[in-house]
Amino acid sequence: MSTRPVIAAGLSALLLAAAGGGAWWELMPVADEADAAGVEAPLPIPPVPPRIAQGDQYESCLAMLGTDPAGAQALAETWQTAGGGDAADHCLALARIELGDPADGAALLEKIGAGSHGTAVARATIYGQATQAWLMAGEASRAFGAATLALSLSADDADLLIDRAVAAGSLERWQDAVDDLTHALEVDPRRPDAMVLRGSAWRHLGQLDLAEDDIARALTMDPESAEALLERGIIRQRHNDPQGARADWEQAISLAPDSATADLAAQNLALLEAGPERH
Repeated sequence: MSTRPVIAAGLSALLLAAAGGGAWWELMPVADEADAAGVEAPLPIPPVPPRIAQGDQYESCLAMLGTDPAGAQALAETWQTAGGGDAADHCLALARIELGDPADGAALLEKIGAGSHGTAVARATIYGQATQAWLMAGEASRAFGAATLALSLSADDADLLIDRAVAAGSLERWQDAVDDLTHALEVDPRRPDAMVLRGSAWRHLGQLDLAEDDIARALTMDPESAEALLERGIIRQRHNDPQGARADWEQAISLAPDSATADLAAQNLALLEAGPERH
């Protein structure tokens, strides 16, 4: 199981779309769009080791992010002027993301990654957080660049590879996404999230047989993956199997009723009922 230091809960499950479009690649709303759609934006959480710095004040600032991000920002800004270095900058970047400014937080994270004297793995972690923040901000090109910097420091990190694949898919660079996801699965074969993402990328490339195989393997690993069921429903619709698609989307809603995945499955069902079928 992955233990990566994510900024946003579930941020790997970024980008799903309606039946006629792509899955996994277009879900992540920017702040205004999320509010308009009634989607609760995911919130950042403090990172797990390896840290970019050490110290009690650093830990205290990070601990405030989930309950008092404004307080964490104020603490980090004061500490920054007193020479808090990477620790203050890192807490400040995460606080700004939590407070709804992922682009500013991402830019600061990249600055930390470039200038820090921390370990390569810790710097890769910072660039990985910048990747996720750029995706939150809707800046896929910058996310791809940050992920590439992260991978230059930690080339076989499955989570970083998956994040770059998400950015690549957002840019419609489907083969690049497939390549990174294949590498991620070589590093960690037991990743149904990567398998679903690769299945979606294969579908965008018109390789439905390969897409179907990846989704089947993902469901073998995790039979209750709502994301995999959503994607399988899209593939079944492409194979002119509306009954199978309906069953998958209904099951996805049942498994994750209050999720964005369920919302998209419901949209797909509505489109299916409205007809004609989209291909």
